[in-house]
Amino acid sequence: MKPLLIYLLIINALAFMLMLIDKRKAVKNRWRIPEKTLLGVALVGGSFGCLLAMHTVRHKTKHPQFSIGVPIIFVIQTILLILIYTNTAG
Repeated sequence: MKPLLIYLLIINALAFMLMLIDKRKAVKNRWRIPEKTLLGVALVGGSFGCLLAMHTVRHKTKHPQFSIGVPIIFVIQTILLILIYTNTAG
């Protein structure tokens, strides 16, 4: 379980940083991180980091694939984590 927690910490920190970088680039009208990349990082476990960044820096909150999609991904990942934890704890 410990390697999974370390992975989740790293991927969520990465997701948060990518969203923060993309927000800064958007403000400066510079090259952007593709939405596929941001959503991909959310899908592989970084949904919490994406959600946290969305709300702290107000980034991608008007895009349905983020405002609806990322919370759905987060709920699914949370359920999976609970199932994994309850099946390995006993």
